[in-house]
Amino acid sequence: MARTKVQKKEIIEKVKKITEDAKSMVFVHFKRLKVNDMVNFRKSLRAEGVGFFVSKKTLAKKALDANSYTGTMPELDGEVGLAYSKDLIAPAREVYTFQKKFKDSIAILGGVFDGKYMAKDEMLTIATIPSQKTLHGMFVNIISSPMRGLVVALDQIAKKKNL
Repeated sequence: MARTKVQKKEIIEKVKKITEDAKSMVFVHFKRLKVNDMVNFRKSLRAEGVGFFVSKKTLAKKALDANSYTGTMPELDGEVGLAYSKDLIAPAREVYTFQKKFKDSIAILGGVFDGKYMAKDEMLTIATIPSQKTLHGMFVNIISSPMRGLVVALDQIAKKKNL
């Protein structure tokens, strides 16, 4: 069913609003995805504060061209959706998590990260950054490592002196 000019303008305005509010967006290619899997995908995105919007590529490109992003826009092939959030890493991480489950059905095509177009491999690199809680745990482990080494060394000295 063809869309009217009014409907197309509404879609372009919605995508423009998404691009203005979001700090990070991921262009998601999806195909042959069952309805139940798509519902689960949207639920998991929503749970992490990530929105998902599907529009025609031509309308999305018009809205994206209105913004002043640096770099070159990645090629958008097939059915494309936009995963977006005010969090810089959440959209890429959540789409990547779902992509691991459904390799043939969902793929990251690229995205926008902090006002710059990013290629597929760059977005995949961003997607593999651990969550903030994991990074805090890693930091605490690094800080406590020298103290742990000192305690082990002192324990070994104490055991030698008792012999």
